[in-house]
Amino acid sequence: MEELARESISLLAKPSLDTGSPNLSSFGAVFIMLKSALGAGLLNFPWAFNKAGGIHTAVSVELVSLIFLISGLVILGYASSISKQTTYQGVVKQVCGPAIGKLCEICFVFNLFMISVAFLRVAEDQLEKLCDSFYMNGTSEDTDYPHHWYMDQRFSLSAVCLLVILPLSIPKEIGFQKYTSILGTLAACYLTVVVVLKYCLLKEHAIQEHRHMSSASSWASMFSVIPTICFGFQCHEASIAIYSSMQNKKLLHWVVVSIISMMFCLLIYTLTGLYGFLTFGDNVAADILMSYPGNDVVIIIARLLFGVSIITIYPIILLLGRSVLYDVWMNYKRRYRVITEPYEKCVRIVLTILWILVTLIIAMFVPDISEVISVIGGISAFFIFIFPGLCLVCAMETEPVEPRKKYCFIAWGTISIFCGVFIFGQSTTIAVMEILNKF
Repeated sequence: MEELARESISLLAKPSLDTGSPNLSSFGAVFIMLKSALGAGLLNFPWAFNKAGGIHTAVSVELVSLIFLISGLVILGYASSISKQTTYQGVVKQVCGPAIGKLCEICFVFNLFMISVAFLRVAEDQLEKLCDSFYMNGTSEDTDYPHHWYMDQRFSLSAVCLLVILPLSIPKEIGFQKYTSILGTLAACYLTVVVVLKYCLLKEHAIQEHRHMSSASSWASMFSVIPTICFGFQCHEASIAIYSSMQNKKLLHWVVVSIISMMFCLLIYTLTGLYGFLTFGDNVAADILMSYPGNDVVIIIARLLFGVSIITIYPIILLLGRSVLYDVWMNYKRRYRVITEPYEKCVRIVLTILWILVTLIIAMFVPDISEVISVIGGISAFFIFIFPGLCLVCAMETEPVEPRKKYCFIAWGTISIFCGVFIFGQSTTIAVMEILNKF
């Protein structure tokens, strides 16, 4: 397990990999794919089941989306094999051209930025409940208790960013976090077990299940959950790095790895969404942990796991986004001056502070995680649908493929692009309208 964690942190933290010495096993590839996909999006799935209008609708959308999710992973592996690139941006730039590659870099940075906001939003929710649990001390949540400024979740989140996240994010390399990188998967699995057990211990849950199964749904509600699914299953940015480090790079083998990874994700997400929705119904919170009592020890452990996981993964996300901004700035400055080591360190520190500060401010004023995920889900459409579709279409122009297969691949790539554009436009429009309606 420790070795897998070391492989995971290496893949996620390094902008490029040495493809000359691949050493990643199939089990390691599946594990890292799971680790990349399972995260804060899991907390939002029960709310998405409710928003979809029922269990049948939500599961149906999941299954249809799974086809495109697996297809995107397979296409990216194929594009990496023909382009010999080891990063998502590098593959898109090599296969689709510099202009599309530049668009990919912009989407990449913005997506990581919004994921950072989502992580801090989740951390703030957990800090709020943890602070409340210290006061409750086994009493009812309805009992009045004093609130002090130093127990406010915004102050606590600011302190965590200043005292913990900032020191972890400043170094160039973050390989020392290899021992904590396993926490994301552990927290996700623990949460799923807790949600299922909490439902099984409920009384009269059969009546609740009958009521929820008959919930009405519509086309609008069905499409509204796609951003949550995209955010939850998103591991495509890391997939090329994972594929490039595998010992067995046969495309059929990569297909098997992709299917197994996505099926495990489907199981965990569906169980959490299903039983969380059956437990709370229309009253489920956007963050499922916020629906449970604050003084429940089992839930407190889940909050701590997710909190620590987010605190340790946030610097990795920051490093990936900072590396792109850092390279752009340094390439520009090298035209006019000689870059010294103190200047490089200063730029790295400034970018780190600005990234944390801006994401912290946004997270403090976002009502709940669903608002952030609606934006991230739209951007995720680029990485899951649009860029893979473009890679497939562009690859067919240069690669020797039978005419019949070539036309089929081009058609599928075109369908993927149109689906991605629709999802991006629909989810982004809804997100903007909901934000504007609040003012």
